[in-house]
Amino acid sequence: MIPVCALQDLPVGEAVRIDGEVPIAVFNVDGTLYAIDDTCTHQDASLADGWLEGCAVECPLHASCFDLRTGIPSGPPAKKPVRTHEVVVVDGQIYVNVTAPERMGV
Repeated sequence: MIPVCALQDLPVGEAVRIDGEVPIAVFNVDGTLYAIDDTCTHQDASLADGWLEGCAVECPLHASCFDLRTGIPSGPPAKKPVRTHEVVVVDGQIYVNVTAPERMGV
């Protein structure tokens, strides 16, 4: 598990980026936490810097939207999904269990 931050440090409607081998973005959507690979599959942009609307994030570069629950883009220009990851909260701390690449066919 990768430590993210304290739950209280990620307000509703906000995101945090975790730098690593593959950067991950964690979003707080009305108290439900979602984690996806942070880099847009269309072009190199941080999705944590995008706009959150419901359970979707819009890439700040070319407006591709990704469903935070599935990682699937809603339309062009992105065609490939981003990986989703399990988020757990233990003793008030947020952690991410990274999904293995082979589970997404990557």
